Amino acid sequence: MVSTGETAPRFTATYRGSDHETFDLDEHLGDGPTVLAFFPGAFTPPCSNEMVALQEHLDELTEAGATLFGVSADSSFAQGAFTEEYGLEFDLVSDMAGDAIAAYDLSVDLPELGLYGVANRAVFVLDEDGVVTYTWVADDPTNEPDYDELIDAVHVV
Repeated sequence: MVSTGETAPRFTATYRGSDHETFDLDEHLGDGPTVLAFFPGAFTPPCSNEMVALQEHLDELTEAGATLFGVSADSSFAQGAFTEEYGLEFDLVSDMAGDAIAAYDLSVDLPELGLYGVANRAVFVLDEDGVVTYTWVADDPTNEPDYDELIDAVHVV
């Protein structure tokens, strides 16, 4: 598991819905804190609730200089539809290959939902150099992070 004080694992994936742009974590470091919010799957109730809550806190995150990314194993197309359905104004990263999920040691199976090798719900705040300054990993993937604690963690960076 990636811990506070460690250098965050770097990864590439796709993002921005059907445009299939390449996301490279290194390209998003160096301009304030980076928040990676891993979630199991688009359109599931807990994930929808979390992404909507993050959207509701987006102004606070951006005012603190942070950039937020949601990360899941969903396809870019599913994420694009999810973004549109919930009016999300931050990018979702499609880790269909599971590279980032594995690098952050977050892989879980949720057989009751038919989901295997998806991301456990987790939030990491990275400083401008890519060092992890805050971690939260769900004991149960239906739990959501403490959003006020996350906002405080971003302000500390």
